Amino acid sequence: MGALRFLLILFAVWLGCGPAIAERRVALVIGNSAYKNVSRLTNPANDATLVGGMFKKAGFDAVDIKLDLNVAEMRRALRDFGDKTRNAEVAVIYYAGHGIELDGTNYLIPTDATLERDSDVLDETIALDRALFAVEPAKQLRLVILDACRDNPFAKTMKRTIASRAIGRGLAKIEPTSPNTMIAFAAKAGSTASDGDSKNSPFAAALVERLPTPGLDLGKAFRFVRDDVLKKTGNKQEPYVYGSLGGDDLALIPAKPVAAAPQGPQANSQDGIRRDYELALQTGNRDGWEAFLQAYPDGFYAGLARAQLKNVAAEEARAAAATKARQAEDEKARLTAERANKAEQEKAAAAAKAAENARIAAEKTKQVEEAKAAAAEQRRKDAEAAVAKKALDDKVENDKAAAELIAKQPADNTPPEGEQKVAAVAPTQSPPSLSPQETAKLIQSELRRVGCLIGTADGEWNATSQRSLTLFNKYAGTKFDAKLASFDALDAIKSKQDRVCPLVCDHGFKADGDACVKIACRTGYRVNDGNECEKVQDKKPVATRPDAKPRDDERKKGEAVPTGSQAKSAGQIFCGPAGCRPVRSGCRLEEDRIGRNTGLMSGRQLEVCN
Repeated sequence: MGALRFLLILFAVWLGCGPAIAERRVALVIGNSAYKNVSRLTNPANDATLVGGMFKKAGFDAVDIKLDLNVAEMRRALRDFGDKTRNAEVAVIYYAGHGIELDGTNYLIPTDATLERDSDVLDETIALDRALFAVEPAKQLRLVILDACRDNPFAKTMKRTIASRAIGRGLAKIEPTSPNTMIAFAAKAGSTASDGDSKNSPFAAALVERLPTPGLDLGKAFRFVRDDVLKKTGNKQEPYVYGSLGGDDLALIPAKPVAAAPQGPQANSQDGIRRDYELALQTGNRDGWEAFLQAYPDGFYAGLARAQLKNVAAEEARAAAATKARQAEDEKARLTAERANKAEQEKAAAAAKAAENARIAAEKTKQVEEAKAAAAEQRRKDAEAAVAKKALDDKVENDKAAAELIAKQPADNTPPEGEQKVAAVAPTQSPPSLSPQETAKLIQSELRRVGCLIGTADGEWNATSQRSLTLFNKYAGTKFDAKLASFDALDAIKSKQDRVCPLVCDHGFKADGDACVKIACRTGYRVNDGNECEKVQDKKPVATRPDAKPRDDERKKGEAVPTGSQAKSAGQIFCGPAGCRPVRSGCRLEEDRIGRNTGLMSGRQLEVCN
């Protein structure tokens, strides 16, 4: 009765909250590469073909792929697509090509656009609002995906009719007003996207990888796309999603319902509970787990289901906190841009900080609950493996007993009276186990929790993960092989309730809880090599000797001019009342003896010529 009750509840959940089996899904895919007045783009046509093929494989009822459209063709395509969305539950538009932002409004650029002046944008392009208008009639999900944030060559040559008119870099952020409407940008507002080095852009490749996952919530799918593109572009390009969905999970591709295996008259009731648990696990949302607990409120699987339900609740809280933090940050930026008064800006800044702290707390709670849910799932697998192992051991023992009994029988093969043969137990399947990637991801999550890993839990047991386990060994006193992601290491890390590895901060920062904050020194002090504030020492004046070279040069210059006595000793210069001159050829200098004897001009030199 419990299994039947669960299936009826889960069926009601699918009808009321999940994607309808007969829902109609339509998509319009546009790729503009062959621009006539600027250089051709390489990837948009390839990206549109790839994404359109994805929608077709996903079972969309109508997929229109349009390449290299001029302005009239784009208008016609959007008009025709608007007719198809009137009776659709899901409507998606994907556009790859050039886009432009003018005075805060986004426009899609057809292939025949010239855009010589900024006013031409209104006549030669298609406003993004026109695409939103086309998906508006859809009843369940309205999604517009823009791979149009490339570096725009039109903006470089465009003449401004009004000097103050703003033409942005990339596209401007937009907040849709209709519920269940999302707009996904290949790059965050105000930044540009890369075409990449391969046949398709990083954004398009990530979309095709993540969106077709059956049952994957659209918000989570785009978070995976963001992580993939950041990793592919070295953190240079960050996709961004504007708008929001409701509290229920909403997948672009509905989850495939799993039919319950038929139960014979000898079926084990525990096997039925296990199958229902696996069905709820594949559904993976709040309604599925609540339906399971309503059908099976007690027992081993009920405890596991409650752990999974807490994980779902933590993810919902994390998503709500992230949305609130983003809205608070946007409000803060808006007030700053509008130059609001200081009090309003400070209030918005405080609200943004509080929302960010709440987001970080929700993220940590989500990581803890995710690890607990993974541990619960591992307990389930271990328990089922133990049951399978016991059945296998029982089979071996029964086979051994049967062999011994046969060996004791008489030659005529007649079994002794009162003895019976032991029936063989049917072989069981090999016990289930986690894959190496799943094991590594669990260990990475636990290493992050105890402060030994900085990074994401991606399931890749690389050098970073090995260094993190080495740090854990150092501070926890364990000796696990860092090259292996083992269950023993996982159990040891999970046993630690508090931080194990100390928080290491760069120079100029100090640990404050689980974060590094900058060290602020008061005026006149600075951070020394020991990461402490010390007083800045005043520089003492240093005495210096004057440069003696100019003085020596001046002295030598004066010595180069000979005096009268020097001329006498050298016999080269004759000095008289008219000045000094070289002695004439064939003449010599003699002392004026007559003058000295008479007391006149004592020591006078005379030039005597033969």
